[in-house]
Amino acid sequence: MYKRKNPLAAAMLSVVPGLGQIYNGELLKAGAFLVLNMLFAIEMYAVGFAAMTSFITLGTVPYEHNSLFLLIQGVMQLIVMLIFVLIVMLSMRDAFITAKKFNNGEAPNTSFSELFRAAKETGFPYLLTAPAVFMIIVAIIFPLLVTVFFAFVNYDFRNMPPAKLLDWVGFDNYRSIFTFASYRSTFMQVFRWNIIWTLLATTLQISLGMFLAVLCNQKFVKFKRLFGIIFLLPWAVPSFITILTFSNIFNVSFGAINTQLIPLINQLFFLNIGAIPWRTDPFWTKAALIGIQTWLAFPYVYVIVSGILQSISPEINEAATIDGVTVWQRFRRITFPHIMMIASPIFVVQYTGNFNNFAVIYLFNGGGPGSLGNMAGTSDILISWVFKMSTGDAPQHSVVAAILLIISAIVISVAIIVFWRTKALDMEGL
Repeated sequence: MYKRKNPLAAAMLSVVPGLGQIYNGELLKAGAFLVLNMLFAIEMYAVGFAAMTSFITLGTVPYEHNSLFLLIQGVMQLIVMLIFVLIVMLSMRDAFITAKKFNNGEAPNTSFSELFRAAKETGFPYLLTAPAVFMIIVAIIFPLLVTVFFAFVNYDFRNMPPAKLLDWVGFDNYRSIFTFASYRSTFMQVFRWNIIWTLLATTLQISLGMFLAVLCNQKFVKFKRLFGIIFLLPWAVPSFITILTFSNIFNVSFGAINTQLIPLINQLFFLNIGAIPWRTDPFWTKAALIGIQTWLAFPYVYVIVSGILQSISPEINEAATIDGVTVWQRFRRITFPHIMMIASPIFVVQYTGNFNNFAVIYLFNGGGPGSLGNMAGTSDILISWVFKMSTGDAPQHSVVAAILLIISAIVISVAIIVFWRTKALDMEGL
């Protein structure tokens, strides 16, 4: 009869990966964990301790030590340490579960074939997702952590490595944004317009796309395919070409709207509308930007909603018509709830995407006209403003990083709240 194992003791021994597996009698698995443990120890001895020391100090000798590189190397080392912590947690969990199975009469896997079979049965999904996890670490987590730490150092045009060393300044960059009068004024004006832009532009593109999809789905409409092709034309042309074209169309002096469309309207309706300062007046620039974004994005919503409408049973609409339900009541009680039930996550992405819609703002008028101070134009949103701050003559990289983290916190928070309220991420059986 086997001697009973203590699951808690097995888990605590696995603080050093592999010892808990030795305790459970799984020597092959213990060997694998001990190899990983040894590789981490070698890495820490060779470069890890030096990288973390340099990460804390950010260098001591200008020109010889580049604080920027030291910070990036420190972030890479932090990721390696976090991966090892995950390995420790995996080892502890494995040892705990194996000990409990042993006490329930299940013999541990001691042969290579048994381990291979167990790994194939339980670890195959993890093996398939490993490349995606690696890419997420490289392309998302690593840059995100670098940005986070940039927000806590004094990295700007006055402190440019390697000529000068960076220092950890804590929350000073955030205090600058909200306490310095110039920064606070600029930030609040840009943020206010960012919210207005996001709400108006996105709501209009969703409303127009939904309206056209519902309209073209009616039985009395002829040539539906032709209308579908026409509505998709704005989507077919690359957006940057469309934006630059609209930039010329809205030109105050020679643009088609001021030189051709407005005179035509004046002649037809006996009006006396003058040239509109589309690119020289902040109000008209913002109006043009909202119109351009609506034109660019409504085809996507049109396609999505058109597909959703095909899933509504015709019998439901026929029964509603027989019961005397009006067109508006049918839309409000049947069509609209059905669209929102399916498309609400997509609409949330539309809002969060427009919150950071750099291309339209920057390509149309460079964030102008005029200036709000601190390199921000009157039509700049946060993302285009931080681009200017990081690429201008006096870059403010740390303040930019702080603003980017604020943007990310806003977008992520809104997305999580909406997804949670709409149950968009609920998965059956989980």
